[in-house]
Amino acid sequence: MVRLKLYDREETMIGTLGIEIVEAKDDKVVATMPVHAATRQPFGLLHGGASVALAETVASIGSWQQIDQEKQMAFGLEINANHIQSKSEGIVTAIASPLHKGRTTMVWQIDIVDEENQYISVCRCTVAIRNKKKS
Repeated sequence: MVRLKLYDREETMIGTLGIEIVEAKDDKVVATMPVHAATRQPFGLLHGGASVALAETVASIGSWQQIDQEKQMAFGLEINANHIQSKSEGIVTAIASPLHKGRTTMVWQIDIVDEENQYISVCRCTVAIRNKKKS
C-alpha cells in the first residue's frame, strides 16, 4: 500500500469508503475499494457515486504526482462514468492511466474491475492544475 502524506486518510472520503492505494506511478495509479455498507446504495448494490469517488481519487493522485506540489494543486474538473455491471460484495479495483498530461489539465482513463477482471465501470476524469494562491 502506498502512503500519501496529506490529510489523515481516516478523516477523508478515502478512509470512509475504505479505498486503499496499492500502486502510484507516473503513468498508472491502482486502488481498491470494498463493496460494503459505506459503498452500497439502498438496494444492496455498489453505488455509482462510490465508483465515481474511487475513479476521481486515482485520477487526482496521478495528477498530483506530476505537479510541483509546493506551488500547484490538482482537483477534479469533470468526470463521467459508464456503469457496466453491478456488484453487491467483494472488492473493486480502479486502474488509472493518463490520456493527456498538460500544463493546466490532465485527462485520465479509469477502468474499475472486479476480482475476475470484469468491467464494473469505465470512467474518464479531467483534472485541473492550478497554481496555489500566495499567502
